[in-house]
Amino acid sequence: MSSNTLVLVACLAVAVVLFLGLINMMRGGSANLSQRLMRLRVLLQFLAIIFIMGVVWWRSA
Repeated sequence: MSSNTLVLVACLAVAVVLFLGLINMMRGGSANLSQRLMRLRVLLQFLAIIFIMGVVWWRSA
């Protein structure tokens, strides 16, 4: 799997979880689910940043 693919998958995962959280809030869904989705989004954003920084470092070496 190429580095571009990893970055794309990580960014899409963040977008999907963000979208699911927005849908849950707009529908007035469970507050617990909103909290879990927010925590998952933060974790996925962290991983996406790590992947992006790794790709930048790898390509500059």
